[in-house]
Amino acid sequence: MLLENFKRSKLITFFGLSSFQILAMFRRGLFYTYLSIYLRDFLFLSVTETTLYATLPMIMSVLFQNFVWGPISDKLQRRRTLIILGEILAGGGTLLVWLIHNSFSDFYIAGYIIIIGLSCIELFWSMSNIGWSALISDIYPSVERSKVMGRLTSVGGFGRIIGITIGGVLYNNGFGFRDGPLFFVASFIMFISTFPMLFAPEGGIEYSKNIEKDESLEINEKAQFRYKNIFIIFIISLIFINFGRNSISIPYSQYLSLESGFGVDSVLLSLIVNTRSVAVILVGLGTGILSNKIGHSKSLIFGVILALFALLINTITNFLWMIFLGSFLFGASEVIIYSASYAIASDLIPENYRGKLFGLYNTTFFLSWGLACTLISGPLIDFLININISEIIAYQSSFLVGAILTFVGLIIYIISKLKLAIKKRKNK
Repeated sequence: MLLENFKRSKLITFFGLSSFQILAMFRRGLFYTYLSIYLRDFLFLSVTETTLYATLPMIMSVLFQNFVWGPISDKLQRRRTLIILGEILAGGGTLLVWLIHNSFSDFYIAGYIIIIGLSCIELFWSMSNIGWSALISDIYPSVERSKVMGRLTSVGGFGRIIGITIGGVLYNNGFGFRDGPLFFVASFIMFISTFPMLFAPEGGIEYSKNIEKDESLEINEKAQFRYKNIFIIFIISLIFINFGRNSISIPYSQYLSLESGFGVDSVLLSLIVNTRSVAVILVGLGTGILSNKIGHSKSLIFGVILALFALLINTITNFLWMIFLGSFLFGASEVIIYSASYAIASDLIPENYRGKLFGLYNTTFFLSWGLACTLISGPLIDFLININISEIIAYQSSFLVGAILTFVGLIIYIISKLKLAIKKRKNK
């Protein structure tokens, strides 16, 4: 009877988490897929300036996850509360950003109002991000985390497809950012995404102690003290991997919409991006099986290799069908890297420090979505265009640089694993 109640509780919890994930990915796909195009083509910001809408908010998110919400989460051990508060405050902030930006007739200033406004929103949105990361490890034992994360990412892919499709139709028919439709829908989704979280537990150490834990987790937690430097090396490798593969995240849609290149409209762009989401859905359902068969480390390596192929395809191709293939590989690599790296991190992070150290882990992902574009791809593209290199070559050059950074991260991770194996052999 106790076991049946436990299983029923896990099903209800997964329903709440998956519903939240679907709505969150719906909002991200609808809003962010087209924002860089709006900033570039309508508000006339440079490529580098368009990257700031991700860079500055992600810097704020990382700072507050690591130094504010992470420590608060560890002290109070209240994960669900942080998620709900973060979404509500971010939803209200999104409406305020639209209102202020719409009041400026100078489009250039309006663009920076969006960038600054999104940065302020991240002060609160980061509450939701850190709560989410810690809650998964609180609820599920080590052996299940990769599978659960893969499935949550997979169901989130459905929401992303719907969001991107609706966003493309709205944007293509004049219902974009300036007059508010995309801001309004994104804000509404943030508000209603809090309701599924009512089905999830609060989380925290006390809840974590009541779930079934496997023996491998206990071994990994004991090994954490002996091999604590491995976590830092692991984080360094993720910085290169994520900065490399995500350095094209913002210029990517601009590249595909170039009239001198593929010249896709917002509807075709949504189909290309949704191919990535389809890959997330399909591959996400099998990442747990993959990790259980070959291990988290080999799964991570495999995911990084797929990301390298995706970057190289976009670097060399002039065929639209290969763009679709590259988009599919981006999605497959994304869900594998995310699930495998999360499982590895969760095994290395002790229970008492999940809030703080998951903030550090999240840093490698969050900063890569913006800072890599601002420091690497954006300036490179602007520089090459300014010296009269064709726009297509300029964008493709940034893809090649991203591939090189990703490869460096892969080498660092492999070396760290070899060193860990040697240390373990010596300690036997």
